[in-house]
Amino acid sequence: MIIRTAFPYETTHEDVRIPLPDGVELYARIWRPVTGEPVPALLEYLPYRLTDRTAPRDWQRHPWYAGHGYASVRVDVRGHGCSGGRPGDAYDARELADGVAVVEWLAAQPWCTGAVGMFGIAWGGFNSLQIAALAPEPLKAVVTVCSTDDRFDNDVHYMGGSVLAVDMHARAATMLAFASRPPDPLFAGDDWRRQWLDRLEAVEPLIHTWLSHQTRDAYWRHGSVCEDYAAIGAAVLAVGGWHDPYRDTVLRLVEHLPSARVRGLIGPWSHQYPDRGLSPGPAIGFLQETLRWWDHWLKGTDTGVMDEPLLRAWISDAHPPATVYEELPGRWVGEKAWPSASVIPVPYVLQGAPVAVASPQHTGLDSGRFLPFGNDADLPPDQREEDAKAACFEFPVGREEPVEILGRPSVTLRLRLDVPYGQVVARLCDVAPDGSSTLVTRGALNLSARQGRDRAVPWPVGSYEDVTFELNGIGHAFPPGHRIRLAVSSAYWPWIWPRAGSEAGWTLDPAGSALTLPVRAASSSSAASAVDGGIVFEPPEQAPPLGVAVPATLDEPRPERLVVRDVARGAWRLEVDPRYGGTRVYPDGLEYGEDAEEVYEIRDGDALSARTWSQWRIRLHRPELGWDVRVETRSEIRCDEGGFLTSNEVVCREGGEVVFHRTWERRLPRAAG
Repeated sequence: MIIRTAFPYETTHEDVRIPLPDGVELYARIWRPVTGEPVPALLEYLPYRLTDRTAPRDWQRHPWYAGHGYASVRVDVRGHGCSGGRPGDAYDARELADGVAVVEWLAAQPWCTGAVGMFGIAWGGFNSLQIAALAPEPLKAVVTVCSTDDRFDNDVHYMGGSVLAVDMHARAATMLAFASRPPDPLFAGDDWRRQWLDRLEAVEPLIHTWLSHQTRDAYWRHGSVCEDYAAIGAAVLAVGGWHDPYRDTVLRLVEHLPSARVRGLIGPWSHQYPDRGLSPGPAIGFLQETLRWWDHWLKGTDTGVMDEPLLRAWISDAHPPATVYEELPGRWVGEKAWPSASVIPVPYVLQGAPVAVASPQHTGLDSGRFLPFGNDADLPPDQREEDAKAACFEFPVGREEPVEILGRPSVTLRLRLDVPYGQVVARLCDVAPDGSSTLVTRGALNLSARQGRDRAVPWPVGSYEDVTFELNGIGHAFPPGHRIRLAVSSAYWPWIWPRAGSEAGWTLDPAGSALTLPVRAASSSSAASAVDGGIVFEPPEQAPPLGVAVPATLDEPRPERLVVRDVARGAWRLEVDPRYGGTRVYPDGLEYGEDAEEVYEIRDGDALSARTWSQWRIRLHRPELGWDVRVETRSEIRCDEGGFLTSNEVVCREGGEVVFHRTWERRLPRAAG
């Protein structure tokens, strides 16, 4: 990593409050170049607290943009951090309207040219796209990283129409804890306590809403820009990683937006900005790449960024299974159009007699983290144990050429169920000559969603039907001598929440079943080769770090992912330490600590035994102000035959005294999911 200290412009920064039409003010930090000329503005708009939690990351990039001639602005969403108002639902109409107002306020400032860009990862990438679809006139360009265009079928709530136990729960529990944090009195002033208590009265566990919408209805269509790509008027640079669950959004955006104002970039990365150097790499000079985008669309400078291929993607070479990689082997390739004429769907027909599949309920414990952040236990280990619990079909790779894929594989499966409900999970693995099995990609389908995500249709008991669904996109090269393995299972905990009766599994008839791979043909023309060979990036660089200290501790860290088996009960327990933050001391004196635990339990033969549980502890301490606040939350989901049973608790303390305590108990009918 290059730490850059000299820039074309000297910079300054200040904290301001941006007024909204209803009188609420949002807290903002603005880095600007020292110049008498107006400059374009860049906006990152998040609920994650600019004064502490995202401050280290903010200081890596916002001053860097300011040093290159932009006003770079970080704003906290209403009801979070030091912004006014009460917290609401994720990406609700009020949040987006506030975002439009901020864009217009920035454009109207005397130091701004009137041209605005938005960028962000995850939440900030989501609302960048969503606000672009509202088309405020000053918003000219967007850089959206690890985000989605489809809030139902490509987010943390549902996968193939099934409830995502692991991240539906984890995200809701995280946001309950985050929404319960107080404003910081150093920035919010003496009114912080009144604001905090007012916010807490409005806090509602998001799980109540998310589990109340188990099919693709109006709730999920709101904020899903795939409903109307034509509404997006801004230019979009869409960025993802093959180890991030949102990467398919990049493929859809480059397919559906006009090629004159969209470019896509997919690397080997996890859920991180591509310059941060977190595994898997290689990292790239992402800030420099986005500067090319901003200079073209906000300053009218010909940087050559629109001469790049429509899609630039990393194709990984074969690699042994591991839960972390510093860097993956492979290369960059480019496609001038998407779908690409050089990517051909090739069917691999399944062979053999019908096979009954009733996977153990703990199948999936080696799935890895749904949302990898670059930690040591994030990625799936060797898949041989998982493969043994599935029906497997193999296809040897020829001796002459590798099979190189780019895009979304799909499967068509002929199934028979003897119960009305079930789920199917398909994993694509690269099997080396030594037998090790590396997960390449996967997909899932709730079989009641086979006719569309907007409805739940029970299976006709005892009947065969053909179902087709896509796996997540990937770029991968299967080398000669390896085997392509399709592994199909009827369970996948803790990703997929099973339904009562689904323990029975189903029968798969290979006749009429097939795996279809998006095979990328070897470059057959000099032009195609030039596209592949000409893709290069500068090395990563950032602005100087904020200088946050991480105190040493004598305590042994908990394992990131620990599997516990209760042999007598036939029960399995996955204990997760998500490694979100730990304890940090900021240059302004704030001591910020957070600790989270997650637990996922299930018993074999009993889908109704599925349980998720998590606990958060957060402390904010300013010794010089005598300010010491703690937030503790607990969240749990269980199920019975008819629905989900959720339990949530928030306890907030100031100086050891409980100032807020609330519990919620809900039963939410299982209409689909």
